[in-house]
Amino acid sequence: MANSLVDIHPTIKRPRLSFSQLWNMSFGFFGIQFGFALQNANVSRIFQTLGADINNIAFLWIAAPVTGLLVQPIIGYISDRTWHPWWGRRRPFFFIGAVLSSIALFLMPNSSVLWMAAVLLWVLDASINISMEPFRAFVGDKLPPSQRTTGFAMQTFFIGLGAVIASLLPYFFTNYLGFSNTAAEGVIPDSVKYSFYIGGAVFLVAVLWTVFTTKEFPPEDIKKWEQEKLQTEGLFNGFKEIVTGIGTMPKTMLQLAVVQFFTWLAFFSMWIYTTSGVAQNAYGTNDTTSKNFQDAGDWVGIMFMVYNGTSALAAFLLPIVASKTSRRFTHMFCLIIGGLGLISIFFITSPMMLLLPMIAVGLAWASTLTMPYAILAGALPANKMGFYMGVFNFFIVIPQIVAAAILGFFINTFFDNQAIYALVVGGVSMVIAGFLNFIVKDNHNDSAEQIVDDLMEFEQRPISNV
Repeated sequence: MANSLVDIHPTIKRPRLSFSQLWNMSFGFFGIQFGFALQNANVSRIFQTLGADINNIAFLWIAAPVTGLLVQPIIGYISDRTWHPWWGRRRPFFFIGAVLSSIALFLMPNSSVLWMAAVLLWVLDASINISMEPFRAFVGDKLPPSQRTTGFAMQTFFIGLGAVIASLLPYFFTNYLGFSNTAAEGVIPDSVKYSFYIGGAVFLVAVLWTVFTTKEFPPEDIKKWEQEKLQTEGLFNGFKEIVTGIGTMPKTMLQLAVVQFFTWLAFFSMWIYTTSGVAQNAYGTNDTTSKNFQDAGDWVGIMFMVYNGTSALAAFLLPIVASKTSRRFTHMFCLIIGGLGLISIFFITSPMMLLLPMIAVGLAWASTLTMPYAILAGALPANKMGFYMGVFNFFIVIPQIVAAAILGFFINTFFDNQAIYALVVGGVSMVIAGFLNFIVKDNHNDSAEQIVDDLMEFEQRPISNV
């Protein structure tokens, strides 16, 4: 299994890329997160507007993790075995996913019944995953080990920036452009509709920017690579390689998997229940047709904007902190702080004060999008980078499936349908994830000097060097 495909670039010395080259190769994540943030902040609101009971929201959200569980390892496996002289290896999947995601974003706010919105969530999440999974492998493909933390930090910056703007849109449309944030029963407000329309356009344009400004390394020996690829083609061989690969994961990947489980259980709880929890706890309503509920939905967008904005600002600070301490210590500290922030939402009833814990959550989010991937990239074989990045997604989606399956039951049975308690459960889970970093072994840590050089280097190198 280990030698079933020749290493795509075993002897190529990857050049250190300039700031602008890192910018171009990461800019597509701005669009991806634009769509992802609109989904996270508004889908529960859409479901409830279309008549979903609060006990069923978590189950309806199960589409997101299940599609990731199925799509990411398959796309990773296929992209490892893809090469085109112009399109490269990962960029065809960036493009296909962007087109499909844009269509789904235009259709989602026009859902007229609950089942339609649920189906479109499946389509949207599958499409986002087609684009997103190869972006993680892209960093491992193109950057030398000394730049990978910076590369993932650049992605985190664009994730935060895209999510800030996307999360703000419904509030902006309502309070500055005069669009209504209320509508007849069972109808999605115009402020949400137009936010999704803009999201669809931004998603496509941002991904196309990366596709057209970035090139990829070709296989060093194209004939040998094609021969090896032919030997592993076919449905049975592909399935066999995937199963075998899962069974032979690097030890570091297994250690990170435990941390990821508790981390993503926390984030998924937050995404599902913040709107209903804040509506109940700070706005005093469960009535989805009331202005208070829709105002709560708009304010959750602001809260999510704050945590994503914090993430964008922290993206380049955390690698420097990690270089002075370690990546696993930095990740541990950020997760514990984020978990405590999530728990504190239970005690806050002032909408404005709810922004403070989101700063703590933003630190945890920035670290989650940077440190595990930087640690993992150094432990993976180059010829299976896409596949293992896809498999790593298992440990993101499995806790989300668990959350979708059990949170509704627990909220109904033990907490009298008070959604705010789901955020407390999520906070405790995130604190546990932080302490579990003690079991993770990191084989490489970037130096502070290398990271600062990356952040200060603006000289544009010729595109042929990319």
